[in-house]
Amino acid sequence: MARTPSNMLSLGTPASDFTLFDTVSGKQMGLKDLQGDKGTVIMFICNHCPFVIHVNPEITRLAKEYQAQGIAFIAISSNDVENYSQDAPDLMQQVARQQGYSFPYLYDETQEVAKAYDAACTPDFYLFDSQVELVYRGQLDDSRPGNGIPLSGNDLRNAMDALLQGKEVDSHQKPSIGCNIKWIPG
Repeated sequence: MARTPSNMLSLGTPASDFTLFDTVSGKQMGLKDLQGDKGTVIMFICNHCPFVIHVNPEITRLAKEYQAQGIAFIAISSNDVENYSQDAPDLMQQVARQQGYSFPYLYDETQEVAKAYDAACTPDFYLFDSQVELVYRGQLDDSRPGNGIPLSGNDLRNAMDALLQGKEVDSHQKPSIGCNIKWIPG
């Protein structure tokens, strides 16, 4: 299991616009259609990564809790499906249903969106404010597969709470750790 850290995009960076295929609804969806009134979490995830499988219950829980408060959640898979067929769009749809995702699970076939966000690993989390400017990037919490620390979502949760309360999000942020994004060769 490779341990790749986030690249930590600069805080204040505006979200890059995109339109991608949503494997859940079968429709093309764009950032402008999906962003939340108070904030937007963009997560780069995939089906097969043990780090993502580990955090799935917590991201599902957080999404249900914070969507009701005006924060949208968007999941994106950018992995090379030619060489990693378990991340194919039809299987993304199955995972979304099995996990009870209450958010779109978008397929970044060209990997252009992952590159625009300087995403490096799965999971990689980004929180944007109502102006769609980056206020948090990094880990969900300190829990990793096999480290014995329970899932809490504390790092992302604290950032969302600060955003909702109109407070400044703590700029001391830890990178996420996960499997590297499976880039298309060439």
